[in-house]
Amino acid sequence: MAKRKDRPSVSDQELRALLQRYRCPVPFHEVRTRLLGNIATPAMSASPIRMVEALWGGELPEFESIDEANVLIGALIMGLWNRLTQYQERKSPFRLIRTATTPTREGLLALALMRREELDGFVEGLYAGEEVLELPERGHRALGDLAEMRAIFAGVVDVVAADGGTASVPTPTFVSVSGRLRTNVGVERTLATI
Repeated sequence: MAKRKDRPSVSDQELRALLQRYRCPVPFHEVRTRLLGNIATPAMSASPIRMVEALWGGELPEFESIDEANVLIGALIMGLWNRLTQYQERKSPFRLIRTATTPTREGLLALALMRREELDGFVEGLYAGEEVLELPERGHRALGDLAEMRAIFAGVVDVVAADGGTASVPTPTFVSVSGRLRTNVGVERTLATI
């Protein structure tokens, strides 16, 4: 019997190009966390295809052929979704997208906006369209921590965007939440507890 060849996983760059081609309104960094949240959800209504449809407001974009649809859905579900399932294991922690940030207000704004969108995406995926979720106490606490982090990032976005200045500011290295040090690693660790 011939061995089945596994298709190589789609790269992040290829996924970005597909999302752009089909005018996905959700940025790639948020797509990742939406799918991750949906993988972690206890909601019985969760479905990978529904989550993909939700990226376009509930309906897939129009395709010229079934092959085009298969490429996009395959890349998102068989590629990215399946790749993200590895983060269900504690020994394989999820990593946020790292990006070069300039020590300017614009750089701070871009980073804070990206982190806020990532957290929003995770929560949207986790809730999977449900109004209420039954989470264990540990998951509930972690979700509260994520909400605090999201509020900080949203506050940074609001303050920096409202200021509109272009003066150079120090690159942020950490923020304090409830007396605990939180960085990208803090967000990643908190996501892992849900």
